Amino acid sequence: MEPERVQEIANLSKETIPEEFIRTTNEQPGLTTVQGTVLEVPIIDLSDPDEEKVIQDVVNASRNWGMFQVVNHGIPEDTIRRLQEVGKVFFELPQEEKEVYAKPAGSQSIEGYGTKLQKEIQGKKAWVDHLFHKIWPPSEINYQFWPKTPPSYREANEEYTKHMHGVVDKLFRCLSLGLGLEGHEMKETLGGENLVYLLKINYYPPCPRPDLALGVPAHTDMSSLTILVPNDVQGLQACRDDRWYDVKYIPNALIIHIGDQVEIVSNGKYKSVLHRSIVNKEQTRISWPLFLEPPSDLEVGPHPKLINDANPPKFKAKKYSQYCYCKLNKIPQ
Repeated sequence: MEPERVQEIANLSKETIPEEFIRTTNEQPGLTTVQGTVLEVPIIDLSDPDEEKVIQDVVNASRNWGMFQVVNHGIPEDTIRRLQEVGKVFFELPQEEKEVYAKPAGSQSIEGYGTKLQKEIQGKKAWVDHLFHKIWPPSEINYQFWPKTPPSYREANEEYTKHMHGVVDKLFRCLSLGLGLEGHEMKETLGGENLVYLLKINYYPPCPRPDLALGVPAHTDMSSLTILVPNDVQGLQACRDDRWYDVKYIPNALIIHIGDQVEIVSNGKYKSVLHRSIVNKEQTRISWPLFLEPPSDLEVGPHPKLINDANPPKFKAKKYSQYCYCKLNKIPQ
């Protein structure tokens, strides 16, 4: 049987990579990355006592960049390190142990261990394996997709989740106030206490031809916000003026992406960021994006207070599940 997991393919690939991983010339990082320039996306200190300044910084970054990094966010370094440690241990398990957590065939849910995620144009494949599982709210958690090895996996994830709530609330409050809404309204519109925290671990093994392959092709996130922890191997790129740049990592920062649902609720004032990930020849890159998603049957559209004759709605309201279905199957929204 042909290996289908990228980790196995990587172990067999020494000089070249299989044809289906070679991107078209307009996507190949070797040809499309602006070399020698690192994008210094805005860095925001969440502990700054000047709340007005924090709000303004979040608003400017969300309008002009669609992404920013937050420091002094209140999640202990140790908590993040443990999250990274247990995720790395899972991906280093023997293949058959990981397959226990594989996404069931024909499952409508995204949860589980896997490789393929969405319909890929021209049948191209991404150089990445992943694990998805929900970490909040408790009613949404399905522990069958949480690794039992290492034994501390669950505790490390629960600890991370516990500290994450404060960051989530602060970000939504800033985004909300920045639109002239009340502090709680943005989060409430996206599901409030039922907002789903979907964790993904991306595992990008070393690739002999990182100039030809992509870890994840260009996309915007379907979620409302994405909060990402990378390991120290550079790989995130953002699109600026139709060109691709490496995003500079800051130690212990969280990388925030504005997702499609926040762009929709803000009626286009905040911009969902177009990004992709590249791979490395010698090193394994791992990242932990946390997608903050509306409940699947919640209808999301521009916030009514932002709509008037001068500002007609730019997006159709639709159920989040329907939005995801269209996006993953490349159906126009």
